[in-house]
Amino acid sequence: MSDSLFGRAGKALGWSFASTALGRLSTLAIGIAIARLLGPEEFGTFAVATVALLAVLSFNELGVSLAIVRWPGDPKEIAPTVLTISVISSIIVYIGCFFGAPLFANAMGEPDATGVVRLLCLSVIIDGLVATPAAMLQREFRQGRKTIVDQTTHWLGSLTSIACAFTGMGAMSLAVGRLTGALAGAVLFIAFAPQAMRFGLNREKARALMRFGLPLAGSSIIVFAVNNVDRILVGATLGPVALGYYVLAANLAGWPINIFSQPVRAVAPAALARLQGDKPAMRTTFLSTAGLLAAATLPACVVLAAASEPLIRLVYGTVWEPAAMILPWLALVAAVRILFELVYDYFVVLASSRVVFTAQLAWLIALIPALIAGAAIAGLQGAGAAQLGVALVVVLPIYLYELRRSGIGAGSLAARLALPVLGAAVVGGVVAVTSHLITIDLLALAVAGLVGVAGMGALLYRLRHLIGTLRRIGASADAAPEPAPVPTPA
Repeated sequence: MSDSLFGRAGKALGWSFASTALGRLSTLAIGIAIARLLGPEEFGTFAVATVALLAVLSFNELGVSLAIVRWPGDPKEIAPTVLTISVISSIIVYIGCFFGAPLFANAMGEPDATGVVRLLCLSVIIDGLVATPAAMLQREFRQGRKTIVDQTTHWLGSLTSIACAFTGMGAMSLAVGRLTGALAGAVLFIAFAPQAMRFGLNREKARALMRFGLPLAGSSIIVFAVNNVDRILVGATLGPVALGYYVLAANLAGWPINIFSQPVRAVAPAALARLQGDKPAMRTTFLSTAGLLAAATLPACVVLAAASEPLIRLVYGTVWEPAAMILPWLALVAAVRILFELVYDYFVVLASSRVVFTAQLAWLIALIPALIAGAAIAGLQGAGAAQLGVALVVVLPIYLYELRRSGIGAGSLAARLALPVLGAAVVGGVVAVTSHLITIDLLALAVAGLVGVAGMGALLYRLRHLIGTLRRIGASADAAPEPAPVPTPA
């Protein structure tokens, strides 16, 4: 069974989870050091530059690298064309970023961020260069090698940032560290997948790739806007200090996504793509994965929400205490996003670009006025409440409707999520009460952590039969004949 689809995906998920967990745990310690060294204002300046970087990374390689993951034939036949498109488009994007940096920094209310934006966004070119080897490793479930890349990138970049911060470089220290780590990671990616580093341009393949990638690139731009329009509005309206508080809280709220959801996303598309010829198996795999993912992530999200005040005070200091006002809202938003990301990946594998684009566009259109109104009425808390409201009232119904059209009814999904939601509600209630009654922050956090781990363990134990379901599907997929290669859907 070790060479089966389930076995390969399981090993890849294990490596991805270990890499992400180790990275996030070390990020906590390093983030504390950086936050205490720089303070909210310098941290806010770097946050402005990060928004710019994430914007261009959302579309710099035009979405073509994902085609390698889901290509039904041999991905080596499209790798040279993918590499060429990725590098050329990334260079063009960076040129635009360089000249547009002053305008962007001024719009965000932080003109001093121009140099940081220009330096940090050099990572775009590096990302375009390694997009193809990274996708090849994902396609082949080589998460062990990707773990080495991730850890090298993280540790070298973080330690470089701390060293630069000690010398008084301020926000620029974070940009230097990020770029240093990206360069080291690029070297390793190329070393681990040298066969992917061959340039070429097949016009027929290029047209097929652009038909596949451009809708996803457009969708990725909308995804970026949905994920970052809150930071843009907070920075532009409330200033870089408030943005520093907001980004710190957002980074904490993203812990469950980074530790649990991202490893699954690194494996799920490739696993689902192997089941394209068996739609019932795809649907069952999606539902089982959703149940297990909710059991692992929802308790963590509610612990962050219920214990936000002692967490911020103890870990970052009282100077960062305003971040505790927004963390509960963002933690609940993160819980909803985890489900949405899995749905997004499911429709990407189905090549339903229309679905992902429509849902993200509706999300953005509803989110902008809601954020403006929420921030005007209640500041940071209002911005968080607006995000949660739009996710539940606008986006969730759209995804439920599209899932039903693909054969997954709301009742089937609710049956998988009911127990995790109920268990998370119990965990959140217990943590909220204990955090209020216990006045010693360290003790309050210790109790919250124990309750969260216990709740997560109980839920995963109750849902252990879903692992057996995934194992059986993987075995059936390995026994089935390979589907004939078909052109990538437009």
